[in-house]
Amino acid sequence: MKEKEAYITAEEMAALDENCNFFGLAPLQLMENAGANIATEIKKRFAEREESKEKAVKVTIVAGKGNNGGDAFAAARHLHGFDVKILLIGRSHDLRTEETKRNWRILKESDYELEEIADSSELKARANLLNASDVIIDAIFGTGITGKIREPEATAINLINAAKPNAFVIAVDIPSGLDPETGEAEKAVRANLTVTFHKAKRGLLKKGEYVGELVVADIGIPEGMEKLAGPGDVRRCVLKRNAQSHKGDNGRVLIVGGGPFFGAPTLAALAALRAGADWVTIAAPKTVSSVISSLSPNLIVHPLSSEILVEKDVPVVSDLIRKHDVVVIGMGLGAAEETKRATRRIIEDGASKKVVVDADGFYGLNLPIEAEDKLVIVTPHAGEFSKMELGGGGRSVTVPPENMMEERMKFVKDFSRHNNVITLMKGPTDIISDGSRVKINRVGNAGMTVGGTGDVVAGLAGAFFAIASDPLKAATAAAFVNGVAGDIAFEEKGYGLLATDVIENIPKVTKEFR
Repeated sequence: MKEKEAYITAEEMAALDENCNFFGLAPLQLMENAGANIATEIKKRFAEREESKEKAVKVTIVAGKGNNGGDAFAAARHLHGFDVKILLIGRSHDLRTEETKRNWRILKESDYELEEIADSSELKARANLLNASDVIIDAIFGTGITGKIREPEATAINLINAAKPNAFVIAVDIPSGLDPETGEAEKAVRANLTVTFHKAKRGLLKKGEYVGELVVADIGIPEGMEKLAGPGDVRRCVLKRNAQSHKGDNGRVLIVGGGPFFGAPTLAALAALRAGADWVTIAAPKTVSSVISSLSPNLIVHPLSSEILVEKDVPVVSDLIRKHDVVVIGMGLGAAEETKRATRRIIEDGASKKVVVDADGFYGLNLPIEAEDKLVIVTPHAGEFSKMELGGGGRSVTVPPENMMEERMKFVKDFSRHNNVITLMKGPTDIISDGSRVKINRVGNAGMTVGGTGDVVAGLAGAFFAIASDPLKAATAAAFVNGVAGDIAFEEKGYGLLATDVIENIPKVTKEFR
């Protein structure tokens, strides 16, 4: 897997913003820092003229109702000595976030010149204001833009572009109308300067005629924050559901497990259901299938042929895989040689495009994964790497100790890259990597060393992977949801918590972050 370029997607940035808030870095702080950076870039370019005192530099802010506008409102307060006017496209009572409302109120109470623009005709009446401006700050749309640009925003973009020969145009985060991923635009502001935050958005690197000079501003997000798993990884990247969807549209998960043990695949299946999967099937040896069926009426159980998973079962399991979005394999299978061979054939089967491998499934995992169209998440704890057949048949893998976190992250990253898998290494700190990106999950507690919580993680990963195209996001969300659900269970049960207690708290977590 290739190293990722030095950019961030709009979805990843939205997730990062939410994670920052979860870990104590408030959106208001980030907005303040963004505004200060915008003002700094203006001062760099107009400082001499402002200091001359001959004539104040005229700055017009054209703002939308979201956080992009809030960033510009914050910038206005840092432009001391400049002649600042603000045009809000819309009504102030429709401002979308508390942070944007707060910055608007500060400007209003401080007697800044504020106008609320309801329609295109009102905007056109302000064309002379824009044409007479020295600086126009474009803060209409941020990176969340979707669909066709409507009025009056379309007129606002036209007026800004018409004023550009006379005015210096600065875009906040991204020129309004530009697709943050592709850089394409039906209609977009053509900026002289774009001040983007934290990292460049991918589209900015492709369309210089809209972007102008690009400045990437540091808004105080710590370097390590981007690695932390948080609610943004759940809300933005996984839990998306269409109100018009039908049964099965939100994930069909096949669990292949059981034999010597029947509890493990049951826990994984219940976790997947509680995470929101529409359809979960357990393929289990016939000796335990009836026991599993008796544990919950919500479980669909497909009996296999024998007391353990055998090679005779592979065609049956392959047919089931084709009816599901993802296969989760390994929990409770045991270590019989025939089971190992059957597991390997299932994982390597052409029908297995999305696979989560856990526990005894590692015995059947031949690494590296060669098939280009196969995505595999492995969920071992440190001691389980020895179960995997590495290239050449060797099994010698040394995992750095828990107190060597940097070395552990490098180990997981290198292991994932060399073997073409996504690794979720479970531990006091979970480490997740696809060989390029690395995420860590620090939520969870010592009570979760109880048996079965690993099966819960595998079930969660299966549910999220069934509807997510990016396996790293699915694995990251699984680790975080498991940890938060475990923390809720610990508050109630202490060190007496059970894996089933974690499962019962999954809906509380996903509901909160949805």
